[in-house]
Amino acid sequence: MLKTIPKQSGDSFTLKKGQYLKVIDIKGEQVSDLVVFDAENHHEKLSAGKSMDFEESILLTTGNYLWSNLGNRLLKIIEDTNGRNDFLLAPCSQETFEIMYGIKDFHPSCFNNLQNALKRFDIPHYDIPTAFNVFMNVQFDQNGKISVLPPTSKAGDYVIFQAERDLVGALTACSASDSNGGSFKPIQFEVLDSL
Repeated sequence: MLKTIPKQSGDSFTLKKGQYLKVIDIKGEQVSDLVVFDAENHHEKLSAGKSMDFEESILLTTGNYLWSNLGNRLLKIIEDTNGRNDFLLAPCSQETFEIMYGIKDFHPSCFNNLQNALKRFDIPHYDIPTAFNVFMNVQFDQNGKISVLPPTSKAGDYVIFQAERDLVGALTACSASDSNGGSFKPIQFEVLDSL
């Protein structure tokens, strides 16, 4: 069933081994933070470091795998119509908005939305890993200085992942304006048995 994540919010899902997760940017230039955990052992979870190490790239797209902190494959990227995603930056949080945006009052954040979405699986906030930032466009110069540019994704772009094992996880419609070209939009996703 196709589900819509409203802007600046999140949702959770379960995936059986072999099932597909399709994440859709329905309006364009909208990031979605993705985290997954082994369904039986939540201590085994998505690892940015292992994924970039084992795939020998910081730009993961069609044909690449997302790996766990224990060195196991969790998801394979089956199709990526945009081709630009990020694994370098952590989910935006209240601290992000205080330190980087100067916002002291509460602001919706991917970290908070992931935390709320994962409560149904009893996964505590301190176990949330660095997310795979679907559609996020992070660039860096020769000195390593990072720039967050608007996503290159257009309306209707999508990424399809296939589960390598039984998983639970969560997705967001990112809440950081710099990551989304200055606006906030919904994200859609669906779990599919076949393509």
